[in-house]
Amino acid sequence: MATMVDVARRAGVSVATVSHVLNETRPVRPGTRKAVLDAIDELGYIPNTLARSLVTARTRSIGLAVSAISNPYFTEILQGVEAGALERGYGLLIADPHDDPEHELTVVRLLHERRVDGVLVAPSAGPAGLLEYLARRKIPAVFLDRLVGDAHDQVCVENVRPVEQLVDHLADLGHTRIGLVAGLPGLSTTTERIAGYRAGLERHGLPFRPGLLAEGHSEARGAEDAVHRLLAFPEPPTAIITANNAMTIGALRALRTAGLSVPDDLALVCFDDFSWADVFSPGLTAISQPGREVGATAVRLLLERLENPGRPPRTVRLPCAFVHRTSCGCVAEGLDRPLPGTPGIAGKDPVS
Repeated sequence: MATMVDVARRAGVSVATVSHVLNETRPVRPGTRKAVLDAIDELGYIPNTLARSLVTARTRSIGLAVSAISNPYFTEILQGVEAGALERGYGLLIADPHDDPEHELTVVRLLHERRVDGVLVAPSAGPAGLLEYLARRKIPAVFLDRLVGDAHDQVCVENVRPVEQLVDHLADLGHTRIGLVAGLPGLSTTTERIAGYRAGLERHGLPFRPGLLAEGHSEARGAEDAVHRLLAFPEPPTAIITANNAMTIGALRALRTAGLSVPDDLALVCFDDFSWADVFSPGLTAISQPGREVGATAVRLLLERLENPGRPPRTVRLPCAFVHRTSCGCVAEGLDRPLPGTPGIAGKDPVS
């Protein structure tokens, strides 16, 4: 196995110069740096990362704590984090906090004990203990998907306006009883998406009916129960918005159990698109989040923090996209056919 001495001999430099190239501890002329990197490649030299971490106080590893890694959206975030980290020569350690504050603190502590240089966290609804732990130990951190306050680096998508767009679309189709299956209480995403829902209703002069807002707790089973509650309301919704992809699955199960067809009996649209949403029949009209970009941006913010610990904290918001399919009641070609039950269909009254 090749050693650092072998690399130095092949490149015609000192062992110290090879160390500076590997550890980035001192500027090295571009030609010399290239000679060292070429020698490393030719000899197949594998640096001793443990020894290097003792020299630089860095392990070139990042910890990622996100719940429900099986969730397609968080899978996209993971892909963005992994690509961004590898591009900059960092490894990745992953843990699932299960959206539980106590478990969240445990997994972040374990990541820290493995000497990661910093952590990326999608925080729970009760992150006070986590924030205290990170602050007390001065651990570089970036929060993703969910906000924890302007005193921290964080990256997330726009939530309010995209939900307003969903309400706009349904209201333009004639719906006046629009339900929302909301996420886990306490999450910034839940709060903001409810705000978008209410703002959309207000823009169209529609009253906010508390009975048409049901908590789905960000997971499929919770959403299934939430939709059954919505359907039991004295004036049930004619359209439903689900606030993430897991809850969309639960909503579809509940509607099937109730013997209702989408969109003939009830329109369904969702926040959070996923790769197979267009293969459902009907295809799901959805808000698409840039998951990979969220992950890559979080890595960039974390590495900037490592290089400049004193810089002011930053909050980055990324835009979403409206993906128009047919679960809202529109035909695939566009808005050239009214939703069943809306003005324009003989013998039918507008939905209300």
